[in-house]
Amino acid sequence: MKKVKEDRGAGAISLGTRIKKSKASYVMLAPYFILFFAFTVLPVMTSIVLSFTNFNMLELPKFVGWDNYIRLFLDDDIFKIAVKNTLVFAVITGPVSYFMCLLFAWIINEFKGKLRAFLTLIFYAPSIAGNAFVIWLVILSGDRYGYLNGFLMRWDFLSEPILWLKTEKYILPILIVVQLWLSLGTGFLTFIAGLQTVDKNLYEAAAVDGVKNRWQELWYVTLPSMRPQLMFGAVMQITQAFAVADISIQLAGNPSINYAGTTIVTHLMDYGTFRYEMGYSSAIATVLFVVMIGTNKLVQKLLRKVGD
Repeated sequence: MKKVKEDRGAGAISLGTRIKKSKASYVMLAPYFILFFAFTVLPVMTSIVLSFTNFNMLELPKFVGWDNYIRLFLDDDIFKIAVKNTLVFAVITGPVSYFMCLLFAWIINEFKGKLRAFLTLIFYAPSIAGNAFVIWLVILSGDRYGYLNGFLMRWDFLSEPILWLKTEKYILPILIVVQLWLSLGTGFLTFIAGLQTVDKNLYEAAAVDGVKNRWQELWYVTLPSMRPQLMFGAVMQITQAFAVADISIQLAGNPSINYAGTTIVTHLMDYGTFRYEMGYSSAIATVLFVVMIGTNKLVQKLLRKVGD
């Protein structure tokens, strides 16, 4: 027992010594850590605590235990629709946009200099265009002056215009298409940066080891060399896929027709922003947080197999 205590003491002294020697590094990390804790960790912890309360922002929170979660899963029919829409949205747009980012980054990386920079800007532009939704509102306008209706009526595919954003069966597919159009964002730039950092000597060594074509180079050399970028891109795509809200609100409205475009985040915003039921909206946010963490862990496990 005495020996264990001595070992622990030596370990504590060793840790303290390492911290003292690296204090300059900790000082430089402190501003980021403080901001990260204040604006990320603390709000998440606060939301989890508030999810067990009844809080309307005018009175002090009242502890209600699991009541918010029971109401959420057993009594809230709109939440069930929101979960279904979000899962469909995430299952389609998440993987598809991820592979689109990787594929286009891989193709663009083959070009050189200004041409590569120009193509990167062209593909990245929709994700940073503040009024991108206005374009789709014009294209999908429900009258005969909308571009899509006008084109289809001109070529006799339609006899009368369709209210694309007011018809339940069209809303979710339209939102998926628009999200894919906007999906070449930060993850796309990360992949391009990662591709440019791959050591070219690895390709020569791979050729000696029997790699015969570009697809084998991609699987056995390129992707394993950029695992950090793959992970970052996966996290970004997971976040975008599950946290979709602006697209639905701007195009389909909130609430949309028969809640066809309702997602978990728009449902959360409804209760948190308009009804001021902060405890209930925190419960929705906590459920979404857990789902995103679980999905992230699954993706990490899959990405570890890249190159095997």
